[in-house]
Amino acid sequence: MAADKRKAMKKQWRIKEQTIWITAIIGGAIGCTAGMFLFRHKTKHTSFRLGLPIIALPHLYIIINSLSSV
Repeated sequence: MAADKRKAMKKQWRIKEQTIWITAIIGGAIGCTAGMFLFRHKTKHTSFRLGLPIIALPHLYIIINSLSSV
């Protein structure tokens, strides 16, 4: 999110939204969500504002369950 925000501010070639979604789905949803709010990037897009945290929930569940079973 930080890299895409910098590119947006400099009017440079941007990271595809599809790339952000794929990154979130394969395990980066927690980081994408944190980055979105930390860098205030993509927060006006309802699909990102709601979608990334929803994708992050199962990831958090898996992490919590794997840590509690250790």
